[in-house]
Order: sequence, then structure tokens, then C-alpha cells
Amino acid sequence: AAASVLPPHRGSLGFGGATPQAVGLLPTALPDDGASRGDRIVQGMKLAYWMYSGPAHIGTLRVASSFKNVHAIMHAPLGDDYFNVMRSMLERQRDFTPVTASIVDRHVLARGSQEKVVDNITRKDRDDRPDLIVLTPTCTSSILQEDLANFCKRASESTDSDVILADVNHYRVNEHQASDRTLGQIVQFYVEKAKAAGETFEKTKRPSANIIGTFTLGFHNSHDCRELKRLLRDMGIDTNLVIPEGASVHDLHKLPKAWFNIVPYREVGHQSAEYLQKEFGMPFVDITPMGVTECARFVRAVEEVVKPQGYTDFDFGEYIDEQTRFVSQAAWFSRSIDCQNLTGKRAVVFGDSTHAAGMTKVLAKEMGIKVVWAGTFCKHDEAWFREQVEGLVDEVLITDDHGKIADMIAKTEPAAIFGTQMERHVGKRLDVPCGVISTPVHIQNFPLTYRPFLGYEGTNQLADLVYNSFTLGMEDHLIEIFGGHDTKEILSDGLTNDSSQDSIPW
Repeated sequence: AAASVLPPHRGSLGFGGATPQAVGLLPTALPDDGASRGDRIVQGMKLAYWMYSGPAHIGTLRVASSFKNVHAIMHAPLGDDYFNVMRSMLERQRDFTPVTASIVDRHVLARGSQEKVVDNITRKDRDDRPDLIVLTPTCTSSILQEDLANFCKRASESTDSDVILADVNHYRVNEHQASDRTLGQIVQFYVEKAKAAGETFEKTKRPSANIIGTFTLGFHNSHDCRELKRLLRDMGIDTNLVIPEGASVHDLHKLPKAWFNIVPYREVGHQSAEYLQKEFGMPFVDITPMGVTECARFVRAVEEVVKPQGYTDFDFGEYIDEQTRFVSQAAWFSRSIDCQNLTGKRAVVFGDSTHAAGMTKVLAKEMGIKVVWAGTFCKHDEAWFREQVEGLVDEVLITDDHGKIADMIAKTEPAAIFGTQMERHVGKRLDVPCGVISTPVHIQNFPLTYRPFLGYEGTNQLADLVYNSFTLGMEDHLIEIFGGHDTKEILSDGLTNDSSQDSIPW
């Protein structure tokens, strides 16, 4: 518990010069070898400058803070509440992060946590009147073997809010797996509650869909959601619910009324979609519409879902043709002379499984760029990732070791990198341009302008990102003439040429 006071730092907090922080304690029994307790704690500590995905409680907090009027209470030592700082810094939102830390201190270690946790839950219920309070355990509370489920049960007897314990094993799942499980748990809780109250789930008269998986600190999630809504609207399909971002838990009983679900990201939403499919026979589309080819596959998948349910008023084939030729600029751009200059250039791709697989397909299939290797840090999703990039790359990397990735980039010497904030730092050190395509990212990838990566508008964003990430021949020539745009050497006290001071007149 004492060692965990140092907060684990997730990649989006930045890299340069960071002090190594304690990621957590390993849940192994340490031998009684005469060493002091402090020595044993240090033995069990894992130090890291960088984490591609954070510990499980970060995923739970991301889901809870995405819903409207839901409060999360985290049972953790001082320092583990860095999520509040991270979300406040990165997300361009006006509201405060609805997360409270129930601090594990020396008094708690001496007397136990029940009184403090229950008091925190009842106080938040009284002060803020949330619809739901989510209590999330951490590595420390797991080490202390606190009976948090019993704390929730006791607190719920004296609160108006619903109280649930996030059911995740902090030593077996990471941030992404925990976010998927927590969202699935909340969805199941409220749908089952509606079923117990005798709620009937009639389908909407018009075709409609739920979008599951857009939430806080996601990579361009809010922009992607707007683009997915536009796609559905163009096809004559209503958006029933978007969860968890901006949704109320009291609306979750409406989920089964939609005709089908859309799960745009591999990292979160699948457990909820699979539960709804099992309980209500709701089909779901889990194709990520990233790039022209995948957008067409996505639209065809939607067609296969809604046509058997009686929706035949829309020509999906004509829509794909029109969007590809006139709305998306990427299709003609990939055949233009500008893009042909990129043919055969070497690139590497690394990120979460959704965006790394999607970007690899765009580069290899649509732009003729040679992807030397592609990789993901989502080790739990290795089989799916390998299947998606099979035949498109020479080598596949599945690792969460940023040092290994940096060494591979240096060894490969690509013309461009497409990766996370860490690969951007690596690219700067190696003087290789990098396009950021996946979390973890810093604040420049939470833009105020509309920049989706999914849908037909997203194809334009991708084309710009790819083209602008490569250093072109003319740019090399201009850099040689004018001394570069990133040089730190001060050549003079002005930027214009004064011929009277030069030995060579211009």
C-alpha cells in the first residue's frame, strides 16, 4: 500500500524526462527471507516510464465519467486519483470530472475501510444526487482484501442512488478490458432492472441503431460519433442511443428497442453488444468504417441487417458509389500524381488494435504504401489483429514494450511512422515524420475542429494525415536551401537576407 502511493502514469501524460513511477504491486506471495517489509515491497514493484494502457481502474473511471449524472468513487491511496487531472487536462469539456478518491491512509490501514467508504458513498449521494454511484477497486484495495461488495450493499440501504461495484480483476485485465466489462455490467444492471419492473421492449417503427463504445479520452471519439450519425441519417436510419458518452443510465432500458447495434471499436462495447444479442436477438455490426474499402463493407453489413427486417426503401449500392466518388476525396486522390509519389514508400504502424489494423489496410490497400511491420499493444486481441493484417505486412508485433518498438523503428528506417504519442517522440529523435493514429495521445489530438477518422469524411482526414506525414522530394530540396524548419541554431538576428552584409550579393 505504501509503494502504491506513487501514481502509475499513462502515456497521455507525456514522456519527456518523466520520473519512473510505481505501476503497482505484483500479487505474489513474497518469501519470509528475513528481509524488511520495505525491501519486499521494492522487489514486487514494476517501474515504467510509459504505459500504452493504464491499470483497470482507469477503464472503469472512463466509462463512469462518460455517463451523465454518474459518480465514481475510487478506493485508493493518494496519488492514484491522477485520472481527474488527466481527464481535466485532455478533454475539452466544461464540467468537472465526477470522480472521488476514498483515500487509503494509515487510519484506514489501522481500522479498516468500511466506515470511510460507506461514508463517502452516502455523502456523495446526499450532496450531488447522482443516478448511479460506481465503486471501483484498485490494486491497493485488492492487496488489502477489502470486502467492497459488502460496503456497496450497506451503503445502498441508505442512498437514493443506485450503487454498484465494478466487477473487474485488477491483476488480470488492463484499462481497455476493464472499460468493456464495466460498460457491459452497467448496461446489464439497468436492462435487467427494467425487465424486473415489467418493461416491454418493442422495436421502433423506423429502422434505428445504437452506437456503443464512444467515451471520454477516446481517440477522436466524439468526431467519429458525429460521422456515424451522419452515415445512419443518410441511409434513413435513426440513432436510438449513443452510450456511454453523454447518455443517462435511465435511458439504458431503451437499448433493446433499436433494430441493431454498432460497435465501432474493438476495445470497448463488445460485451454490451453480445449481451443484447443473447437476451434480445439484436444483431450488431462491428466493422470499423476506416478508409474507403472498410466504409463500403460497413454499409453492406448494415444493409444485411436491416433488409431482412423489412427496410427496402434505400439503395445501399448507389449510396456507396456516390459517397466514394463525390463525398470522399480519398478515392481519386489515391490515384492522383501526388499520391503516386508515395507508392512503394516504407511505413510502420503501431497502436490499439482498431486503429492499427484500420490504418494498415488504408496504407497497403488504398495508397500502395509498403507497410514493413504493423503492431498493437492490445495483447489480449492478438488473434483478431493478426487475422486483419494477414498478407498486408511483412511482420506483426504484439507487445506493450515501448523500448522494443523504438528499437524496431530505428532498425527499419521507415519513411514515416503511424502510431501513438510515444512513436511521435521516437520519430522526433530519429528525424522520421509520424502521424498519430491511436491513443495514448496528448492534447493536440483532442481538437476543437471536426476531425473524424471514421466514415467517408474520415477518409479525407486519413488521406491528409498520410500525405502530410511523408517528407516529399521538393520539401527536402527546400529544407536544404533554407536550413530546415526545425533547426535550433540561430543564424542571424533576422529572417530576411540583407545583401549588404553578405559576401555573395543576391
